[in-house]
Amino acid sequence: MNLIAHIKEAFLNLSSAKLRSSLALLGILVGTASVVAMVSGGELATNEALKQFKTLGTNLLSVTVNENQEDDRKHARSDLSLTQILALDSADKNILTIAPYTQLYNPIQYNGHAISGTILGVTDKFAKVVNINVSQGRSISAFDDHALFCMVGHKLYDEMKKISFEDPLGKQVQIGQNFFTVVGIAENWPENSFVYANIDNSVLIPILTSSALSQYATINNFILKLAPNADLEKLNTHISDYVKQYAPSKHLFFRSAKELISSMGKQSQILTVFLGLIGGISLLVGGIGVMNIMLVSIVERRREIGIRLAVGARRKDIRYLFLVEAVMLSLIGGTLGVVIGILIAYIITLVWHWEFILFFWPPVIGFSVSVAIGIFFGFYPAYQASRLDPIVALRSD
Repeated sequence: MNLIAHIKEAFLNLSSAKLRSSLALLGILVGTASVVAMVSGGELATNEALKQFKTLGTNLLSVTVNENQEDDRKHARSDLSLTQILALDSADKNILTIAPYTQLYNPIQYNGHAISGTILGVTDKFAKVVNINVSQGRSISAFDDHALFCMVGHKLYDEMKKISFEDPLGKQVQIGQNFFTVVGIAENWPENSFVYANIDNSVLIPILTSSALSQYATINNFILKLAPNADLEKLNTHISDYVKQYAPSKHLFFRSAKELISSMGKQSQILTVFLGLIGGISLLVGGIGVMNIMLVSIVERRREIGIRLAVGARRKDIRYLFLVEAVMLSLIGGTLGVVIGILIAYIITLVWHWEFILFFWPPVIGFSVSVAIGIFFGFYPAYQASRLDPIVALRSD
């Protein structure tokens, strides 16, 4: 018998036992869908996490300034001034833009109502470096100095509108004992790993004003925009040497976009393998189901096997017959599983408001493994069928 004849025969046999075939097919379908959905979900989650770098770029370096307890015993504690930080570009020619910021947690009130938010003291470069777009008004400028002006994030803006039932732009918000005029509204901002605050829930004020508001408004963080292909190792050394001149007790912690992308890529690979293994367990269970169904089928069709062997069928023909049936179940189940897995991944993106991307490898891997499972678990029943004694098979009921 040729392959086409085996396929036709396999379809007829599977169609004659619809319930049994459907149960075997369901196991492969669920297993394949699990593999595709889990691996695709992991890839989509990683892609969503990396979206921040697509908008901000990979030439950013975040620097956090911490107090070194060991050096603090040897040197008097000193904080970096704004002038010293803004002159940091003298330490390395690859530093293009410097955006320092401070963080305060003073009470915020609007129209007599307390609102929860973070206060960020920023320079005019900050909005451009971290990609804050202005929906209304303007951002903090270089001419604000110690002025009582502020720009509010998107979520705070919505909260303030609900309180006053009018546009907060041009109105005043109270921070501590001071009243700030709202001069700008920020658009919705995708949170990223470079700023230790959510801009959507923040009030941005001039950095010099923040220093006047509180003695705790020290510059512990700044973000640098770098030249393309900058040597990060040398750059970190130059920055550390520069800071040590003015603040010997400080310890610097660096985070670069390239390092974060590399780290996230490695985590993504581990996550993909882990999720694939979990989905593979479901597919393995489906394969065992196929083998059980095929073994039951052999028991029920012993007389048919005996007749085929008695009239001249070769043992390899019997083996191919049952193996093709197992592979057909895997092909149909794998195809449906791939479609359902992609659909599940799409539903995940809708629920979490992610961007949907159809990745190439999850469906290919899911389908290939399902076929391999069908061949692997279908071979033993097919081999057992081909080893039956024709006389014993004909005598069976």
